[in-house]
Amino acid sequence: MQYSSIGQISCNIDFLDNWNNDTLTSNSSKVRYNDCWGFELYNQEYAIAGSTEGIHFFKITNDNKLDHVDFIEGHFNDMSVIHRDIKTYQKYAYAVCDEGESSLQIIDLSYLPDSVHLVANNDSSFARVHNIFIDTLNGLLYASGITPRDNGIIQNTISMQIFSLSNPINPTLIYTGPNDINEVHDMYVRDNIAYLNCGFDGLRIYNFSDISNPIFQQNINVYQDQGYNHQGWLSPDGETYVFSDETGGKKLKKCKITSNNLSIESLFGTNYVDNSVPHNVMITNEFAYVAYYNEGLRIYDIRKDIPSEIAHYDTYPENSFFNMQGAWGIYSELPSRRILVSDRQNGLFLLKFPENIFLKNNYEILQVYPNPSSNDDDLTLILNDENISSFNILLYDTNGKQVFSQKVFNQSYINLKPNLQSGLYYLYVNYLDNNEKLIRISKKIILN
Repeated sequence: MQYSSIGQISCNIDFLDNWNNDTLTSNSSKVRYNDCWGFELYNQEYAIAGSTEGIHFFKITNDNKLDHVDFIEGHFNDMSVIHRDIKTYQKYAYAVCDEGESSLQIIDLSYLPDSVHLVANNDSSFARVHNIFIDTLNGLLYASGITPRDNGIIQNTISMQIFSLSNPINPTLIYTGPNDINEVHDMYVRDNIAYLNCGFDGLRIYNFSDISNPIFQQNINVYQDQGYNHQGWLSPDGETYVFSDETGGKKLKKCKITSNNLSIESLFGTNYVDNSVPHNVMITNEFAYVAYYNEGLRIYDIRKDIPSEIAHYDTYPENSFFNMQGAWGIYSELPSRRILVSDRQNGLFLLKFPENIFLKNNYEILQVYPNPSSNDDDLTLILNDENISSFNILLYDTNGKQVFSQKVFNQSYINLKPNLQSGLYYLYVNYLDNNEKLIRISKKIILN
């Protein structure tokens, strides 16, 4: 077993830990891992990662380590396993697989931090499943791309089904459909509104307030820069939805939600001119966190009309002509705001993005706050140029004497404590732009 701390190309993200077990079964492309998830139980944060062999559980320690605490073998485990999906509800984890003759595995988490226990294994209704989403408020499990088994015989794939979790270890089927959709690849559900990612058929929205009689609301089957409609996420305020098309060169879509109707506002992404492929996304009201295959983790400020990249961490530094290696799964909703990323080849990553710093951003090319400030304050500088990853800082007093200098690497921000006497100072920031031209920005700083 290998525990590593891989040094990667990054900007505005701190590497905390990486778990990579090189004894796990892999295919010829060294693919061992798939999705990830996170949760909190008894005031302790945990991570889950899927692999070719099963489901791995980790305690996330206070000193930012991934402590592998237990493993559940997959009902089907083989080098051919590409897709596992895992979600949590109450004190249970639900895991499915979309290869072989698999099952829905239900895992009791209540014994953590010591162990987890497999308590149910449904291999008839859930022989293969591509994705699941759990509406935790209503106790409903949405499953897409379901291939059931009947009397030992694999049946035709069903686009989507909904199961009640009123008995968490015995899900009860309560809905199958919609019958006119060939495929539901993934879905996001809140307040009974389901956003269905339907592959090459685009995006559909339904109201499932009455599950026996869902109300069709919208069909977006043709849109700009369209590819394979893969997965999306809704902001906490319900006003923004971002989805990915899992197709080379296609951008992410930022959408506005008005009365549960969706309109695409803008397109954004990273390295799409070289046919990069986005995969899974989670968003807050301000930021989009994207597992972007070969491009690793990418974070965007979605408060702008056209979102801009503000941070990245390359979990997959290798070169590959195939654009769908690397970062697969993303989980960004841990209470500590630590981020989980699963990489197909390189395992599970624990990362940290300084969210609070960028929440205060006012988009000046050089922002300094607080200003005026006291010597007891940290002075924060942000450069708003998504192409900046290093810069120089110089401070001069009113006599023209240099009193402070620092070089900054792999960040577009810095927290400083200059420890200078009260007074007026002149701040200069220097960096090279994309054309290797020296850019110099200045600002007056007052220390009280």
